[in-house]
Amino acid sequence: MATVLVVEDDEYVRSAIIQELSRRQHAVRSAGRALDALREITLNPPDAVVLDLGLPDLDGSEALKMVRSVSSVPVIVATARDDEAEIVRLLQSGADDYLVKPFSGDHLNARLDAVLRRARSTTPPPMLCVGGLSVDLNRREASLDGVPLTLTRREFDLLAYLAARVDRVVPRKELLTEIWQQSYGDDQTIDVHLSWLRRKLGESASAPRYLHTVRGVGVMLITPS
Repeated sequence: MATVLVVEDDEYVRSAIIQELSRRQHAVRSAGRALDALREITLNPPDAVVLDLGLPDLDGSEALKMVRSVSSVPVIVATARDDEAEIVRLLQSGADDYLVKPFSGDHLNARLDAVLRRARSTTPPPMLCVGGLSVDLNRREASLDGVPLTLTRREFDLLAYLAARVDRVVPRKELLTEIWQQSYGDDQTIDVHLSWLRRKLGESASAPRYLHTVRGVGVMLITPS
């Protein structure tokens, strides 16, 4: 059983989806507007989201970008636009899967089960510990040698992503895609956030302890010796 947020403004369609998911023993919440969905995702994170693109207050693709700025929850986009270029764009913008309307309950559940399996197989433990660094993913809190760190949302996301891949070089392109939801961008964005993060960890680029830059490749968070 999973908690699923259904974001659909058509009451008939929303009711049908809720009924189908409830029949499969999922706990279902719903929203008819994008901003209500974003509030729900932030305050009560679901296990997955079924997102309609034709919302009254915000275009679904913009809503998807906003969801990705605050959460990595699996998102299945439900769209009436059976256009390959549009579907590719949505997947590149952060959708985990898509459904073209109209779709059957069996099709919806098969897609939902698939994204939930992928999410569970890649979900890191709720508490990450690297040396004296602790990162609590559920509370979105971090501490160094027992002292709480005051981090911005983006700094925490960056630290948590690297801590989940300790001792592995993470390419800059991957960081832009996963943390900033951009397929391309300026490396300076990463460098600025790394500089702020290093300062809060009490280190510098010239004398790194946790955060190491591999020139021309990416960034690595290591366990200090």
